[in-house]
Amino acid sequence: MTGPFAGRETLIAACELAGLNAAGAHLIRAHSNSVWLLPSESAVVRIGHNEHKGLRSRASLTLVRWLAAHQVPVTEPLLDEAIDIGTTTVTFWHYYPQESRGEPPMKALGTILAQLHALPAPPVDLPDYPPLEGFTATLANPEFQRALTHDDLDWLNARAHDLLDRYRRFDSRLGYGLIHADAYVGNCLWDGDRVILGDWDEACWGPRELDLNNSCHDLRFGSSEDDLAEFFAAYGLSLADYRGWDGAEVLFQMRDLHTLTGYIRRAAHGDLLADDQLQYRIRSLRHPSTPALWHSL
Repeated sequence: MTGPFAGRETLIAACELAGLNAAGAHLIRAHSNSVWLLPSESAVVRIGHNEHKGLRSRASLTLVRWLAAHQVPVTEPLLDEAIDIGTTTVTFWHYYPQESRGEPPMKALGTILAQLHALPAPPVDLPDYPPLEGFTATLANPEFQRALTHDDLDWLNARAHDLLDRYRRFDSRLGYGLIHADAYVGNCLWDGDRVILGDWDEACWGPRELDLNNSCHDLRFGSSEDDLAEFFAAYGLSLADYRGWDGAEVLFQMRDLHTLTGYIRRAAHGDLLADDQLQYRIRSLRHPSTPALWHSL
């Protein structure tokens, strides 16, 4: 069984084991992870598919405690233990009400990433960044291939392999180290007057430029050049210097493909809105002369 109903059953089972009240729980996001709000506990529950046997979810709990101890503003867990339910791993986090404050400024993320990239190695084993691993696995899965035409599938496969070849040949100017790997303003929250960064399940070792690239990619979703320039200034790097690096366009195009992964999976399971956005994005990538503003679902 899949979908929100199955997710609710997992949620209820995990809450019972954790001693938390699931009454009134509602789904607030369903993408690579399902995220639920427990209003009676002022808690957020993340349900992740167990593709890595829960190792990343568990590592994220240890990592964020260490980051908080180093004064990096991060979301913090409600419980220090993860719970396995069937093929999922469930973690519990403090809820940070956002009210009507709007999205945090991009420059706040730049400041957080500057702090993160200056830290020593954390006391937790982290994997190397797996470039386009989820995307290429999705393209290879017959269950998900049905969301794509044969022509689009061939084009996406060729595009991925070309970008992976180029990725392996570029040199990082900022060096390799601890990265968030999914750092963008959509993963930032207000905590009082400060901005904090959440969603640490993908943290790994990789070229630090990867954490900057996601904000560059927000131009696809309507962010301005001014916002991006402020982000880079807060990080301590010139936007022009970054764009002059030969790997910048490679990472941007890799992010294009990465963002298709969840939409391919959802479209294959009958999500019509996801399918519409998927087809729109593929058309804009295959015909880049046509201006296109992407939308998140």
